[in-house]
Amino acid sequence: MTNEEIRAACEAILFASGEPLESARIAEALEMKTEDVNGALWEIGRLLDERKSGICLLRLGSKYQLCSRVEYAQYIRSVLEIRKNAPLSNAALEVLAVVAYNQPVTKAYIEQIRGVDCSGVVSTLCQKGLLEEKGRLDLPGKPLLYGTTPDFLRCFCLSSLADLPELPEKAVFEPERNDEEIDNEQGVQIKSFFQDDEE
Repeated sequence: MTNEEIRAACEAILFASGEPLESARIAEALEMKTEDVNGALWEIGRLLDERKSGICLLRLGSKYQLCSRVEYAQYIRSVLEIRKNAPLSNAALEVLAVVAYNQPVTKAYIEQIRGVDCSGVVSTLCQKGLLEEKGRLDLPGKPLLYGTTPDFLRCFCLSSLADLPELPEKAVFEPERNDEEIDNEQGVQIKSFFQDDEE
C-alpha cells in the first residue's frame, strides 16, 4: 500500500470504531509494523490540523481516536439534542487528582488522603468512565485497585499521564507551616488544574 492508502485505511478504521484503538491493533489488521502505523497516524493528525478540519485525532496513551473538535461541541449538542453533562464536584476532582498522581490505588488510600469516605464518589467516577478497576492488591481482603481511563485523558485534554503538571515540592525547612498545611495547599493546586481544564 502507498502512504496515502495506509493513512486512508487507518482513518477508516478509527472512524468505524468510534472508540479509542491501540495502534498495534491497527497495525495487526493492516499487517504492518506498529511504528509505521504510528507514523501514518501522526500524519493524519497533522493534515487534519493543517486544513482546520472539524475532526481531530486524539492520542490517548497508546490509543488513538477520531473526535470532533471541542469548539464545535455546542452545535453538535444542538443538532443531536444532547444535554450538557453536569460539571464534576470538588470531591470528584480531588479524588481524580489523588488517583491520577498515585495510581493504581485502593479506595482506602484515597480516603486516607482526603480524610472522608469516598465510596460514592469513586462509584460515580467509574460510572462516568473516568476511573476503572485495575486489579486487586495482594493483601488480606484483596482490595480493588483503581486507575484513570482513556476517557480521563480525553476529558482533560491530555495525551498521556506524563502530561500532568508536576506537583510542587515540599519546602525543606518552613517552620511556620506544618506538613498537613503543605499537603492541603498541594491538593488545592491540583484541584485548580483539573477545574480549569474541565471548564
